[in-house]
Amino acid sequence: MRGLRLQDVADKAGVSVSTVSNVVRDRPHVSAKMRHKVQTAIDELGYRPNRVARQLATGRTGFIALAFMQITNPYFAELGQMMSRVAERAGYRVLFEETGASLEAERELLTDLDSSLVDGILLQPSAISQRELARTRTDVPLVLLGEASAPLTLDHVMIDNVAAAREITADLIAAGCRRIAFVGHEETALSETSRQRLLGYQEALQAAGLGVDPARLVAFDAAPVGTVPSAHLPIGRALDRGLDADALVCRDDLVAFGAIRAAQERGLRIPADLAITGWDNTWASALAFPGLTTVSPNLATLTSTAFGLLAERIDGYAGAGRHVVTSHSIVRRESSPPPAAGGE
Repeated sequence: MRGLRLQDVADKAGVSVSTVSNVVRDRPHVSAKMRHKVQTAIDELGYRPNRVARQLATGRTGFIALAFMQITNPYFAELGQMMSRVAERAGYRVLFEETGASLEAERELLTDLDSSLVDGILLQPSAISQRELARTRTDVPLVLLGEASAPLTLDHVMIDNVAAAREITADLIAAGCRRIAFVGHEETALSETSRQRLLGYQEALQAAGLGVDPARLVAFDAAPVGTVPSAHLPIGRALDRGLDADALVCRDDLVAFGAIRAAQERGLRIPADLAITGWDNTWASALAFPGLTTVSPNLATLTSTAFGLLAERIDGYAGAGRHVVTSHSIVRRESSPPPAAGGE
């Protein structure tokens, strides 16, 4: 049985083949009434335009790429799922690229994904520098996500990590915690993520008149790889050495899950003996025991904003980069005590 053709849709709608083609190609001069008539016929017949033919006709593939460090990290998994939904509503499909925080992988991504494969790229860089990004020449529109600094020539969507770290640390202070440690940053070569979150943590302590004690900075032996086993071992060693802390501000939820395990293995009560907070508000945060207090980026706004900027670039916008800070919130659960009355 042959596949459906434009002629079949035209016969069903009672219009010309050229009118159906104009609707499929999203030509602007088609009236709303005619567009509705043709779209109804398309939906009733279940017609799907051939992607190769559409690319030849429009110069677009209908695909965008979303690239980030690690697909098994719950935050990136949720980011990818939400971006897929946003893109699908606009008629795009998303191709996922895992970079492993490799400089070479990020470079190859920007040079290998040309306009014959994707119409645009969303990248959360981990290794490539702002200087190199500014010098990268590509025929594919690019929007950056995340904490890394972005050149003025590129669009960039992020949350305010410094402010969020300051807020969640201040939340612990308002709850009566005074010996607050920071857990999960890299031992050498701080990532931009860790740098910003450490800065916000420090600012909150200083604003409250509390000292910043380097002994309360618990670094990992290497950059976190996004697994709970990599998190609970260094935290456990720090507790065994006598870490003097009544609260932990963890770099992300995975680190916090490791901290909960390490504390419980040592008989510590959470939050009575040790309060613990995370970052990302992944789906597992509510399932942890106790439930995890965490920074929650507004993923719905972040993904829709990033896709919107990319769509404008795909449609021809060639101006200077737009840098957009989207919202976040603190989600309080049982792993931290509530702020004292009047403390907020």
